[in-house]
Order: sequence, then structure tokens, then C-alpha cells
Amino acid sequence: MENWVLLRKGADFQHISERFHISPRIASLIRNRDIVGDEAISHYLNGTIAELCDGMKMKDMDKAVDVLSKKIQEGKKLRIIGDYDVDGIQSTFILLEGLRYLGALADSDIPDRMRDGYGLNENLIEHAWQGGVDTIVTCDNGIAAYREIALAKEKGMTVVVTDHHEVPFEETDGKREYFLPPADAVVDPKREDCFYPFKGLCGAAVAYKLVTAVASVMGADVYGLDHLMENVAIATVADMMDLTGENRIFVKQGLEMLGRTQNKGLRALIRCTGVDSTRLSAYHIGFVLGPCMNASGRLDTAKRALEMLEAKTEKEADLLAGDLKALNESRKEMTAKAVEAALIQIENSEIREDDVLVVYLPECHESLAGIVASKVREKYYRPVFVLTDAREGLKGSGRSIETWHMYEGLNRCSHLLNRFGGHKMAAGLSIDKEKLEEFRREINARSGICKEDLEEKILIDMQLPFSCVTEAFVNELHVLEPFGKGNPKPLFAQRQILVRNARILGKNRNVLKMRVSDEGGTEIDALYFGNIEGLLDYIKGKFGTTSLEHMLGKQRAAGTDPVVMAFTYYPDINEYQGIRTPQIIIQNYK
Repeated sequence: MENWVLLRKGADFQHISERFHISPRIASLIRNRDIVGDEAISHYLNGTIAELCDGMKMKDMDKAVDVLSKKIQEGKKLRIIGDYDVDGIQSTFILLEGLRYLGALADSDIPDRMRDGYGLNENLIEHAWQGGVDTIVTCDNGIAAYREIALAKEKGMTVVVTDHHEVPFEETDGKREYFLPPADAVVDPKREDCFYPFKGLCGAAVAYKLVTAVASVMGADVYGLDHLMENVAIATVADMMDLTGENRIFVKQGLEMLGRTQNKGLRALIRCTGVDSTRLSAYHIGFVLGPCMNASGRLDTAKRALEMLEAKTEKEADLLAGDLKALNESRKEMTAKAVEAALIQIENSEIREDDVLVVYLPECHESLAGIVASKVREKYYRPVFVLTDAREGLKGSGRSIETWHMYEGLNRCSHLLNRFGGHKMAAGLSIDKEKLEEFRREINARSGICKEDLEEKILIDMQLPFSCVTEAFVNELHVLEPFGKGNPKPLFAQRQILVRNARILGKNRNVLKMRVSDEGGTEIDALYFGNIEGLLDYIKGKFGTTSLEHMLGKQRAAGTDPVVMAFTYYPDINEYQGIRTPQIIIQNYK
């Protein structure tokens, strides 16, 4: 169920327009993103890396810097232990590059998703100890690895944790008791006692803050690490962090760097996926480059993506990038089959009535559970957990909606789980198979979800007549980029739109191109890339078969009811044979 909400946030748009040399419309769009006051607006429009906070403000950063600077000077063997997703891979690369730049004797290990599971485990600790490792540095994991870090300490190793996930806690009578791992330093902005002003960093950003802090203390040239911001940008977008505050600066700066990157692996991946390096956007990270890197950790080993980032020759980089692209194609096929199985199960069982969907797919590759959960969430707009058979019991991943904190929901059912971790929008868990149904019942009983929570809010920035969709306006929208979670593309709407004609295009018949006009009489091309069959069925149900066929040019009968609808849309420019014309991209309809 969609609830269209027109944002009406007030401000002195004329003042903002004159102060920052932008149009009042752009000023209104910035206000809709809760950017208030001249300082905040200036930071949003013109923020630079000089405005990033000092990483030493993070709790335990001083301890971590002290430990690592001494270990580097003493020539001790360091091991970076990351994670198998994009954030974990980029975090590992940042720490390896940064610490080696400072002269560290450092190597890395990344857990195998199938064999090891998420984060630190006893096998990784044992392997490090037997390899003569003095100090373990975690990235994008470690905050929940109390037992494993205790084991490493028992063996005499030093452990530095860098993470960005929620700190485990137990809640009694409304009071929370937090449990930090017994490491020598725990750097995580989510710590309750950490007063770092921006809490929304990804694991790679925390890793970047650490290596730059160590470099500063050791008297090294910190600017020599600037190029690692492109890796922070990749991780920030791929890990679905809000593109606000420091993340906006990291991604904006990182995208510029990525377009001219000197990293042979990233250049090869950009080439082989057909991305135009001169027009790189957050979209390309989230939907093209990121999934290729993620595929290595899902279907093979994340170490392959790390090898691509460390490639020394063009030939090696091209080979590894090609492998990642091929893996991602396989992942897409497997995902489509698993999503179909999930939808069939939901529609044909009592699960359909639950507020939190718990789907058991024994045939699903466990690495795909999170993607499948995300696709199912898109269809039903409910929190979704997808579980599948693992070596021991069941393993799964969840994806949430804005109104429900997934990690806290799991914490209320922690007594049923073997292991879990994550944050508000995503989480992972393992559970004994015989507890599956009890978990499904209890996660729903304790969800606290009400009917209003399950109504997807479509936030509309403003009504915009088609006469305002000009190339100049589309170009001006670029000042709001990068777009993504926390800073969505502006969404416009118009009512009483007459659909004059329509036709289905594309080799896979996956584009609906319409010629439409608004109440002011302005005609424009409109493209829809969503569920075309669903839209046509909707029109058929509202206006009848004859009107639908007339719209599609199959029926010329006079007297048919006109198809008049409301659309939300994003303005765009179509370029064909050197001719540029405005068009709109339909997002929602009714």
C-alpha cells in the first residue's frame, strides 16, 4: 500500500537562492532533505575533505594508533581480518595499503562465507597464531566477536577492532547493558561512549580514519593516503549508508577520484562492465561495480576481489575483473530463481499475513539470502528474513523497512538464535532448524509493528508542471548529487496527466514509452522501467480493455475513455543523434 505524501517544508527560499546562487526550486529541494541554516546548506553544497572530523575524536582511536604505530616501528607481523562483502573488502584494502605505506609488515585474511561465516572465528584466530601474527586488526567486523577475541588474547596476541556495527547488548526492564569485546582497542562510532559527531560511517570509513590517524602520529605524509577515499566511496554506497554528513563528502570526493583512478583493478572493472568513467555516479557503484565485487564473496571467495584491487599488471586486472563480472551474471540467474521460489511460498501459505516475513528456502545458496530478502521486501514492503540450510542448522539474512529496527527486533528473540548481528536495515543470523517456526511466531509477536508502519510513504518533493522540465533545470539538479540512501533523487508529481499513446520497447520488452500531456497542455515523453504488465493491468482495470488497446494503438474505436492518471517522476534528458530533448522517468502511478 503506497501513501503519497507531498512535502511542504518551509524556509526563506528567496534568501537561500540569492545566498547560494541557486534557484528557489533547488533551495526547496534542499530544505526537503532537512538541510537547515546557512552553515548546513554550505556544507551540503560545497563540503570538502577539509571539513571531515578528526578521527582521533573516536573512542579508543588514541589506543589503536598507539598500538599500531609501535607495532610498525617494532616490525611486528600484523594481520587484517575483514569481511566478505564490499565494505569488508574495501576496508581490508584500505588497511593493507595504509599500513604498508607506513612500513608495516602486514597481510590479510577474509573469512569464507560458507565455511567460516561472518567475521572472526576460532579458525581464523588459530591460523593467525600459527602464522606468527603478533597483532590482529579487524575491519567491518569484530564488535560482536567477544569469545574469539578472548581466545586471541589468551594466545598472547594484540587485537585492534575497527567496526561500524551495533554493539551487542542485553535489555532488562528497559535498561541496556552493552558488551564490548576484550580487545586492546575498540574503534566503533556506534559505541555508546563514543562522542564522534557522525555515527553513520561504514567500516571502510572507520578504517580510513585509523590509517590517516596513524600516519599523522608517525609523521608521514597523510596526503599520500587521499586516493583511498575512492575505496571509502565504493563501500559507503554499496553498504547502503546514508549519503549525509561526512558520507556525502566521502562519496562526492571519491567519485571524482574513481573517474580517474590509478588502481588497475578498478579501472579494469569499470572497463569490462561498460561504465563511462567520465559519468560515474553512485548508481554505478550500487548497481554495477558493487554487485560484481560482492559476487566474489557470495559464490567464490572475496579474496578474488581483493586480489583485483591489488593487481600489479593490466593483464592480471582484466582477468580478475572479467571473473567478477561473470560471477555476478551467475548470481543474477540464481537470485531470480530464489526470488520466484520465495514469492510462491509466501503467496501459498499463512506467511502472507505476517508483519515480518520469515521465508525458508532450503535450495537457496546461503550467500544470496540477503539479496533475495531485499527483493521480497520491495514487493511486500515488510521486513523480510530469508533462511537456508547451512553446515550447522540454518543461516540467513534480513532486510528491513524504515520504520522497523531489525537488529533490535532480533535482539528481542536472541534466546532462540545461535548468532546474530547487523544494524537497523540489515542483519544476519544463524538458528537451529527446529526453532524456525518458533522464531517466526516470536519475531512477529514481539515486532511492535502497526498498520501504519507497513504503508510505504512515497515522499514527493513538489508538483512540477511539464513546462518546467527543461535542460537547464535538469542540469541544475546535479548540485544535489550524489544521490542515494539519505539523499534520494528528487521526486516530482503531476495529476490529471493524459496518456495519449504508449508502446512497449526493448529487446526484453522492459520499457514502456508513453506520450503524455498535463493540464497546461505541455506534451512530453514518459518512460516507465518498472513492472509493465502490472501497470497495463492497472490501466485495464480502471479504464477498460478498449481504452488500453486504444492507448497502445491496437484499437482506433472512437468514444473510448481517455487514460488520465497521476504520476511521480524524475526529469531527464534524452540524447539521440545529437538532439537533446526533455523527458520524464515514471516512478509511481495511480
